[in-house]
Amino acid sequence: MHDEQVFFVSRLISPNPAILNFYFVAFLITFFRAGDLSAQSADTLHREISIDFELRPRAEFLDNFRWTAADTAKPNLYITQRNRLSITYKTNRLSLHVSPQEIHVWGDAGRFSRVGSVNFFELYAEPVLTKNFSVRIGRQALSLDNGRIFSAAPWGQQSRAHEGIRLLYKKRLETDLTLAFTRPYGQYFDPAYSPVASHTYKYLFVHHLKYRFSNNITLTTINAMDVFRRTTNDRQYYQRINNGGRLEYTQGSIYGTVSAFYQYGENAASEKLRAYYIQPEISANTGKTLFRLGAEILSGEKNTASKEISRSFVPLYGVAWKFMGNMNLFTRFPADVNEKGLVNPYLFIIFQAGEKLSLRSDAHLFYSQYPLLNEGNEIDGKYLGFESDLSLNYKPLKGIEITYGFSVTVANKRMELLNKIPDAGKTPVWSYLMVSLSPRLLSRKWITL
Repeated sequence: MHDEQVFFVSRLISPNPAILNFYFVAFLITFFRAGDLSAQSADTLHREISIDFELRPRAEFLDNFRWTAADTAKPNLYITQRNRLSITYKTNRLSLHVSPQEIHVWGDAGRFSRVGSVNFFELYAEPVLTKNFSVRIGRQALSLDNGRIFSAAPWGQQSRAHEGIRLLYKKRLETDLTLAFTRPYGQYFDPAYSPVASHTYKYLFVHHLKYRFSNNITLTTINAMDVFRRTTNDRQYYQRINNGGRLEYTQGSIYGTVSAFYQYGENAASEKLRAYYIQPEISANTGKTLFRLGAEILSGEKNTASKEISRSFVPLYGVAWKFMGNMNLFTRFPADVNEKGLVNPYLFIIFQAGEKLSLRSDAHLFYSQYPLLNEGNEIDGKYLGFESDLSLNYKPLKGIEITYGFSVTVANKRMELLNKIPDAGKTPVWSYLMVSLSPRLLSRKWITL
C-alpha cells in the first residue's frame, strides 16, 4: 500500500468523532442501497434489521503480580468500560454488520479518566452467493474451535478482530478460508484498547474445517500461516505455519477430546521453529454440574543459550484464561515462561444454582517443561505454582448480567524468575466486578415484493 493510501485510510478510521460519524453513515447508505439492488434478482426480498447496544463497566483490583514488565506489583484498582453499538442488516443476498465501540478507562496510569480507544470492533459486508456459500469482506472477529488458537477475545474490552476476506461454506461439512492483512494501526490507536492494533503480521492465511462423522464423533482442523515483515535481515519476509486440529467424542453426558498442533517455519530471530501443543480433556455433565478435567502442554527449550532451532510454541491469536486461569499469568509466549515451555493440568467445576445464578470454580497447576535458569545455572524442579479461581454469574433480567471473580495464586520461588511475581512469599490476588447491560434497541423483519 502506498504512503498516500495509508494516510487516507488512517484518516477514515481515526479517532476523530466527526470522521467516524461520516464513515458510519456513508457505510450504511452505500450498503443499504446495495441491498435494494439485490432485490432485482429475486421475486421477494426478506429484510431484517437489528440494533443492539452494550454498556459493560468492569472494576479490577490486582496486587503482587504483573501482567507485563511495565506494570507495577503494588495494589492497583482501575475501571474500564466498553460502549458498543451493533447494527446488523440482512437480506436474501446480503448481510451487513457494523460495531463501533468506545473504550473508557478510569484510574489507570495516575489519570482520573481517559478515552482508551474509539474504533470499530467489526465492519463487514457478506454477500450470499449460494444457499451454503458466502463471502465476508472487512473487519471481522475470527473465533474457531474452542478459542485456544483463534478467538474474538470477548473478555477483553476491546476484543479482537482481523481485516480481510473470509470464504464460508456451511452444510454438514463446515469450512472457511480467511485471507487477512494488517496496516500500521499502532500509529493511530493504543494497542491495549484496539481490536486490531496488537497484530504484527503482514498477512494471515487460515483454513478451518469441521466435519461431524456421526452424533458422537467430530473432527476439526485448523491450518494457518502468518507472514511477518523482517527488519534485521536481507530477506524481507518470514513465515510461521501451524497445522493441527481436534477430535471430539460425545456419549450421553460424557465428552472427551484431544487437540494437537505442530508449529514450524521461522521466528523473528531467524531461528527455525519446531514446536508443538497438546490438550487432552474429558468432561461430565450431571445436569446441574459440569466437570472439566484436562491439561495443556506447550513445548519449550531445554537449552536457550545458543540455538538454531526454537521449540517454543506460540498459541497464535487465542485466549488463555479459559485454560490457564483468570489471572492471565501466562499469555505472552514464549516470554512469560522464559522459553522453557509450560504444562498446565486443570479442573473446572461449573454449577448451575438456578436459572439466574451460576458458580464456577477452577484450579490450575503450573510446571515448566524444562528447569529454569538462575544466573545461567539450572535450578532443580519444575513446579511453578497453583492458581484458584472463583466466579459468580447472575442474570437478574434479560439483557443484564453481573459477574464477580476472585483469584489467588500460591507461587513457588521459581515463579520469581519469570518476572511475573516479585515476591513468592506474598499472595498474588486479582478480583473484578463486571456489569453488562445489553438491550436490543430495534428488531424488525419485513418482506418486499
